[in-house]
Amino acid sequence: MDEIRFEQSLVRALLRDQHPDLANLELRDIDGGWDNQMWRLGEDLAVRLPRTGRAPALLRAEQRWVPLLASRLPLPIPVPVRSGEPSSMFEHIWTITRWVEGEPADRAPIMRIDAADTLAKFLAALHHPAPTDAPINPTRGIPLASFHAGVASGFDVIADRAGADKVRAVWEKSVAAPVWQGAPLWLHGDLHPANVVVRDETLAGVIDFGEICAGDPATDLSAAWILLPAGMANQFFDTYGQVDEATITRARGWAILRALGLIQIGQNGRRGLPGGKPTWEPAGYATLERVLAVN
Repeated sequence: MDEIRFEQSLVRALLRDQHPDLANLELRDIDGGWDNQMWRLGEDLAVRLPRTGRAPALLRAEQRWVPLLASRLPLPIPVPVRSGEPSSMFEHIWTITRWVEGEPADRAPIMRIDAADTLAKFLAALHHPAPTDAPINPTRGIPLASFHAGVASGFDVIADRAGADKVRAVWEKSVAAPVWQGAPLWLHGDLHPANVVVRDETLAGVIDFGEICAGDPATDLSAAWILLPAGMANQFFDTYGQVDEATITRARGWAILRALGLIQIGQNGRRGLPGGKPTWEPAGYATLERVLAVN
């Protein structure tokens, strides 16, 4: 992750080799990214190079599916526009996408109430039945019970905080909720503050579709508590449309699961450990506060 960094000189050489018409555009380093390192290319494009073992497969999923979905989505997303193939300079695929203007929400949180409607309309447009060959993700869109045995260590990170028992109770209720019985729906799969961008204090774009898959929409609906300010969940679900109580209950469980991960990664960053993201810890705690505030 952060400890694996490629130089601009490599990116420039790859562009000259495979996309020479873009090779003279300004290239700027971008702080952030997890599986991929990113640069801004000119005003409208971005270059992404994989730096984890799973990243090439995630890029291939984006390259195949995101262009097919983009036309129906009501927010800017990083649509792949060019592919980079493995070569003697770089052994993996890489990609060039549209640049989505804005600041990641872990650095500039969403503040405006209109974001609830914006996010809900985006997910309603995305959550359509997926084809049979859509990606299946082993950690997204699946029953929460799949995580039940392994989540204990996640609860350890909040063991000394007020409300920890209440968080665990909400989790247990979410796991016990009826599982999704509908057709697998298209999912973003990774909606957390570093994967959306903000302008003028409201949601302005959704990025990083590497976890795109088909499954239970509750995975994405957890964003009602992960991304939006407190008290906006009801407005979000009213705009999203028909959704049953079991799905909302599962969505709260997904929010808890994601919050525990955000806190742990944030704490790693605070301690200077590889892969840590200090800005993620407060986002995780804020998510838990919003989940517990539900009546």
